[in-house]
Amino acid sequence: MKTDSIFYRLFQELPGIFFELIGNSPQTAETYQFSSIEIKQTAFRIDGVFLPTQGEENPIYFVEVQFQTDTEIYSRLFSEISLYLRQNKPKNSWRGVVIYPNRSLDTADIKNYSEFFASQRISRIYLNELGETASLPVGIATMKLVVDEEETAIIAARQLIDRTQQEINIEPQRRQLLELIETILVYKFPAMSREEIEGMFGLSDLKKTRVYQEGKEEGKQEGKQEGKQEGAREEKFRMIPLLLRLGLSFEETAKELDLSLEEIQQEMQKQPSSQDT
Repeated sequence: MKTDSIFYRLFQELPGIFFELIGNSPQTAETYQFSSIEIKQTAFRIDGVFLPTQGEENPIYFVEVQFQTDTEIYSRLFSEISLYLRQNKPKNSWRGVVIYPNRSLDTADIKNYSEFFASQRISRIYLNELGETASLPVGIATMKLVVDEEETAIIAARQLIDRTQQEINIEPQRRQLLELIETILVYKFPAMSREEIEGMFGLSDLKKTRVYQEGKEEGKQEGKQEGKQEGAREEKFRMIPLLLRLGLSFEETAKELDLSLEEIQQEMQKQPSSQDT
């Protein structure tokens, strides 16, 4: 599964889920902007950062989603954070959150950074230890669906789709969650087509309803309007190298970012080669 891509999309479209995950109010997201950040003159890119849009009392959140063993994750993370702080000199404090599917992948040595963990400056979250899916908020349950076993995921997904329709009253948010659940299922069941998954989980019937279609069309119009804004377009171009590193093809990246294949190719020609870095 292209988990980094899924979590980036989740945090960008529904940032309240992140703050719910770390024990804050989902409304906290209203004062933050989520993005990836390139650190100048280095080969580092911080893939997930919540930057406060107001108030020096709100900390910056650096987010790492780690779904494979990496013995250097903490040395790299602290290097990236330190370089960011040196280059940008933010007035806000900072926190780090590392998200693992399970505790067994958290194998990196922390002895040189133990103070950060003891003070909760850095916190670790293990998705499989969050509790029963039925008892979790819908957003966090959607996140946990990524790590559920296939047999469990089928039941959990059906319950989650029902809960999303019943509990999420804001139509754009409901639609985004349902589409994200569908994306997770497509990755979890690669032998099944998207049409088969939609039929199996009742998503095809849902997509035929007038409310969903109107919401989908409204979302497309909003997306087009946002695409006209220079800041949103620049964010798309910053995402191109990340998605390609995650294994997406040029065509898949173009579709994911709603850009043309030519735009993807032109942007990558501007990127420095590995020999230049």
